[in-house]
Amino acid sequence: MSSIIDANLLCKSFVNQLSALNRRRWHSAFVTICCSRAFEQALAARNSKVLLIPSQRATKKTTKISSLSDHVIINVKDYPNFYNTYQPSLTKLVKEKSIHQLNELGGVLGIATSLNTKIQHGLNFNDYEDISRRVEAFGSNTFRKPPKKGFFPFVWEAFQDPTISILLACAALSLGFGIKENGPKEGWYDGGSIFVAVFLVISVSAISNFRQNRQFERLSKISSNIPVEVVRNGKRQQISIFEIVVGDVVYLKTGDQVPADGLFLEGHSLRIDESSMTGESDHLEVNHSQNPFLISGTKVADGYGQMLVTSVGMNTTWGQMMSCVSHDFNEKTPLQSRLNKLTSAISKVGLAVAFLVLVVLLVRYFTGHTKDTYGNKEFNGSKTKADDVINAVVKIIAAAVTIVVVAIPEGLPLAVTLTLAYSMKRMMADQAMVRKLSACETMGSATTICTDKTGTLTLNRMTVTEFWLGKDSMDKDSYISISTNVLKLLHEAVSLNTTGSVFGSISSRTEGLKFSGSPTEKAILSWAVMELNMDMERIKQNCSILHVEAFNSDKKRSGVLMKRTADNLINVHWKGAAEMILAMCSHYYDAEGEVKLLDHLERKKFEEIIQCMGASSLRCIAFAYKQISETSGDIGEIQQSLEDKNLILLGIVGLKDPCRSSVKKAVEYCQYAGVKIKMITGDNVFTARAIATECGILKVNQEANEGLVVEGVEFRNYTDEERMEKVDKIVVMARSSPFDKHLMVNCLKAKGHVVAVTGDGTNDAPALKEADIGLSMGIQGTEVAKESSDIVILDDNFASVATVLTWGRCVYNNIQKFIQFQLTVNVAALVINFVAAFSAGEVSLTAVQLLWVNLIMDTLGALALATERPTKDLMHKPPVGRTEPLITNIMWRNLVSQALYQIAVLLTLQFRGESIFGVSKKVNNTLIFNTFVLCQVFNEFNARKLERKNVFEGIHRNKLFLGIIGVTIILQVVMVEFLQRFANTERLNWGQWGACIGIAAASWPIGWIVKCIPVPERPVFSYLMWKNLKGM
Repeated sequence: MSSIIDANLLCKSFVNQLSALNRRRWHSAFVTICCSRAFEQALAARNSKVLLIPSQRATKKTTKISSLSDHVIINVKDYPNFYNTYQPSLTKLVKEKSIHQLNELGGVLGIATSLNTKIQHGLNFNDYEDISRRVEAFGSNTFRKPPKKGFFPFVWEAFQDPTISILLACAALSLGFGIKENGPKEGWYDGGSIFVAVFLVISVSAISNFRQNRQFERLSKISSNIPVEVVRNGKRQQISIFEIVVGDVVYLKTGDQVPADGLFLEGHSLRIDESSMTGESDHLEVNHSQNPFLISGTKVADGYGQMLVTSVGMNTTWGQMMSCVSHDFNEKTPLQSRLNKLTSAISKVGLAVAFLVLVVLLVRYFTGHTKDTYGNKEFNGSKTKADDVINAVVKIIAAAVTIVVVAIPEGLPLAVTLTLAYSMKRMMADQAMVRKLSACETMGSATTICTDKTGTLTLNRMTVTEFWLGKDSMDKDSYISISTNVLKLLHEAVSLNTTGSVFGSISSRTEGLKFSGSPTEKAILSWAVMELNMDMERIKQNCSILHVEAFNSDKKRSGVLMKRTADNLINVHWKGAAEMILAMCSHYYDAEGEVKLLDHLERKKFEEIIQCMGASSLRCIAFAYKQISETSGDIGEIQQSLEDKNLILLGIVGLKDPCRSSVKKAVEYCQYAGVKIKMITGDNVFTARAIATECGILKVNQEANEGLVVEGVEFRNYTDEERMEKVDKIVVMARSSPFDKHLMVNCLKAKGHVVAVTGDGTNDAPALKEADIGLSMGIQGTEVAKESSDIVILDDNFASVATVLTWGRCVYNNIQKFIQFQLTVNVAALVINFVAAFSAGEVSLTAVQLLWVNLIMDTLGALALATERPTKDLMHKPPVGRTEPLITNIMWRNLVSQALYQIAVLLTLQFRGESIFGVSKKVNNTLIFNTFVLCQVFNEFNARKLERKNVFEGIHRNKLFLGIIGVTIILQVVMVEFLQRFANTERLNWGQWGACIGIAAASWPIGWIVKCIPVPERPVFSYLMWKNLKGM
């Protein structure tokens, strides 16, 4: 130990000369090496270990060695290559927001050095070993999810159904009495058959729900995979949020989610919304001096900047919180709520019928009216054994309960789940990611779509096609004649007042250059570099930015206060919407570089130039500046509010953003379907009108004075009555703010419209939330916009919005198909069993047979009909209103006709089948069962088309439907021909099979004839006083 003390004294003077950060490093290395050498022998001799964990310094006792009991062991844990950077310290630093601790660690730059991060260059993207070491040392940016719901919980949920429990109890009793009466070899059939049938129903239901749950989880994982912009190899590039590691330099802009805990490096006007973490609604300013801390999961409310990642995944507060949150995949959609009412109404009818059947069968049994297969009474008073009485009562109860099982349409929720899951999967392939299940069905009822222009109707590929200097349009050849002073100011305006950047050598302009930022920023940067020979890096080195006012969608402009290093000249530069920048100017530069007064006459000429550019579908961006004299006031006061009056106009650029080739057809597609399209844009009224006409939203012959095109400020200043009167007529709203969009959505909803809104900006969040369906953009959309939306359009294309509309209608239509199919079976089964019980004292179909019908109807039927793909017919009808009944008159016509046909045929077989076919009672019962099942198979084809007579149209494209029909038929043959004891059936000959198929096939021509019968538009239940059924 004395050697350690001597070494320490010798190095003391040297260590004192080092910086605080380096002193800590030397001290750590010194203690680690010297102490390990000094204690090596003692530790080896005692064969003991010392646990060296920094987090235990204050909370746990350190193992002591007896011979050195008067010394304290210093705990050290080393992360290779990261200079003893401790993750717990970094986590604590950001969590507690301790400026003092940050300064002790050498500030942000000190931590960056300790993490081996070059701030300008970032990490090396190709150094996989470095990335792996960081993941090993600090963890990955993923969260521990709560345990997934396994398969058996779904099985248990299926067992929770009271009717299933009663059936199982009846099966157990039947099995017991059967074995007691007939022995194990013969007595297990009745009870065992019910067990097997119930097991099949539970298994298929549990498997279906389990698979859909897994699919929802996969979609949830995709939705949380956010692209993040980082600096690696000196270039800005996008990576997945899951690929971020400690030491990464991340770019943040308005609307982004902070992807990990970190420290502020540089930026301007950066304000953070921490409400998701703290509940505080006030936005916090992030800066170097007071608050350089950024917390994972928070949102960028304004400004832009760069951050150094210090903690990821489970080492962040957000990660710890998210690991406790499980997504709710049992979200009830409005359609499911309506179906619950329908299910409740049908269940009450089924319970009433089952109760009557139970009472009738019990009365008939105990009064001696029930006879066995030999014609003998089953109940003879005291002469009948108690076991026989109990067994007979159990069979009667089982039959009644099975009627309830068939009557209760538990397949409806399954059908909704299946069609939603299927449509979500298909919509993902069609560039639409569903975030909220209710949006799938609500979109089918949309009556109005309010859409953005940029990126949705257009390609969002901006190029500068016009440049005006003063009142002269400058072509490429005349750029060399631009005054040196004006050119210098333009270079500064473009280089400093931007959120974009340029990578590559300016000398090799034709290749190797890469531009980053928004499409508008990239277009202007590309134009300035390629045409005006701007060197962005050199300008940034020669100037310093004092203050930035980031672009705001309300003001539609951005500003920067800068200072030249050479002459300390201070200028303020503004860039934004041309007419708004023009309004801030009092002078302008002409083509010769002279400053001219911008009087009223000159201003009118500039306004005409902007109008002409707008009429050519150009987005007009203007540049203006003003020299700030240091004597005009304190620079600190200027920084708080940049000068925005008496500016000098530098020039106006026109950016062309071509319309998407598919958008006109998509707009016509929606309009043909009865959906109104309204374009809401921030561009000026001339550009907006030109683009709307090009896309087909405005017709060529429609005049502007018809009130179809308004500006946001005009709409905002209407009285409430004027807005409600004119909102339906408005087709285009130009120069709109997010508030105007929100206001329009409110007005449209108040007038009864179902409104879908597209949005990509942070300020669009209120409108996206207010709308019935919020559609955010996957490419240009901010994370705030995406979180506020119901569906994310992955390719930012309006054609995908039209596809979502089609899928929404498909979901609704598929549910209606299944309802029609299931109610037909319900009505037929209930009436047949009820009549048979009253007249013959027995039910036509056994418990096992009814459970098989239930399996066909609920699970297999839902799979077959809920997975139909959308057709063009869906867009030939107007939108479904909010209050329109779920079961339409057309559906009532179809299902009543089919149910009546099945009831008539099956009751004829019940009472006359034996004489018609000359068969025994058991064979006749098999004919009834077989005909009933085949009727459902053929009627499944009828259910495919609610209105069209050709039910086979497009059937070859639905392989699942054909597969299910095939499987159902094969299983029915097996049930009848090979499982006689299980299904209580008899084998049928070819003639009897032909008769069953012929009777069932007659449902096709009947369906065709019935569809020729017109139905009134007014819902059938509106004629009655049954308020509860009017919405069905």
